[in-house]
Amino acid sequence: MDFAPPSDPKRAPARRGRVKQIAVPDPAHFPLCVDLFAGAGGFSLGAIKAGYEVRAAIEHSRHAAATYRKQIRNASGRKVAVFEENILELDPYDVMSEAGLLEGQCDLLLGGPPCQGFSSHRLGDTGVDDPRNALVLRYFAFVRAIRPKMFLLENVPGMLQPKHADYLQTFLRSARKQGYNVFDPVVVNAQDYGVPQSRKRVFILGYDPTRLDFNLEWPPRSTHGDPAKVTTSDNLLAWRTAADAFVSTVAGDPNDVHMSHSPELVETFRSTPPNGGSRHQSNRVLACHARHDGHRDVYGRIDPSKPSPTMTTACINPSKGRFVHPTEHHGITARQAARLQTFPDDFVFEGGLMAAGMQIGNAVPVQLARSLCDHLRQHVIPGLDQPSKRRIRSASKADT
Repeated sequence: MDFAPPSDPKRAPARRGRVKQIAVPDPAHFPLCVDLFAGAGGFSLGAIKAGYEVRAAIEHSRHAAATYRKQIRNASGRKVAVFEENILELDPYDVMSEAGLLEGQCDLLLGGPPCQGFSSHRLGDTGVDDPRNALVLRYFAFVRAIRPKMFLLENVPGMLQPKHADYLQTFLRSARKQGYNVFDPVVVNAQDYGVPQSRKRVFILGYDPTRLDFNLEWPPRSTHGDPAKVTTSDNLLAWRTAADAFVSTVAGDPNDVHMSHSPELVETFRSTPPNGGSRHQSNRVLACHARHDGHRDVYGRIDPSKPSPTMTTACINPSKGRFVHPTEHHGITARQAARLQTFPDDFVFEGGLMAAGMQIGNAVPVQLARSLCDHLRQHVIPGLDQPSKRRIRSASKADT
């Protein structure tokens, strides 16, 4: 989810006209969704699988937007309005107009603003003034205009660090000022919801109490757990393991490719033991490694007996983490990384190997998105054996 500064900060985008009418949803409709910072479409695909209709998506990256256009299809048949634009220069009311949305008609607004500015890998005060952090506040400008019943924001746990408190508190204050009840940020691990990957992310849920009165646990209870600790009474499935990603692929899959490595690196991988390893065990300790003891996982193999490590934007590069194939002597393929993010095998990423890796690493895992969106869907579709006004219970108290 690339970010580019506005070409002219003073330029005011053209507005097609503000929609002042407040929508009254048709009881028979799909719940409606808009996806900001949509990337290749992991959040959108999960929402569609949970029964939503995505009306609009915004994504500035050329390759990610191309992937989204080709791969994301609503079950209803309605085409998603895709905006390949800088969100800082995009008027929310133009988006609503093209998506055929009235103010208040959207049931769920999704979004994962670029997370690199909040990354925990950035030491000290680096990242505090990263312009990408301001996109969290731009997210709420769309909340204010579209007036969804609910909004769900995703980001890295690093956004909860004290050095980023100003951005987070400004966002929360803005939401509450506009009448939304907002739950405390929660850290969710994708492996607990059927994703074969350990991936911790922050989710912030807000809802309009004048239209929804929830009585739903948030976040939803885990569906999977540590097989060494799960008991029958827990009613949990065992974590899925990375082995799911390393089955055979369909011939001709354009994403079934990995990086080309030098003979020296191939020998490094050959000497790395199965089911793990590290730069020390691989016998590749460079001069720069002598000065610090971090980044131990580089050149390590993925252990197929447990969930994989987090797929980052560099997930196809073994020099950036534990991204070597469990038994073969090369980095993982884009398809294997996509499987660890629970994308289906017929989902093709555009732009080549490096672009595919970026899109995969930036995505919300499809199965995690589906689990969260399906949990919320029970409270936005009339007639699901629920009263029209509903209450929500949370593990962390919502503000009133």
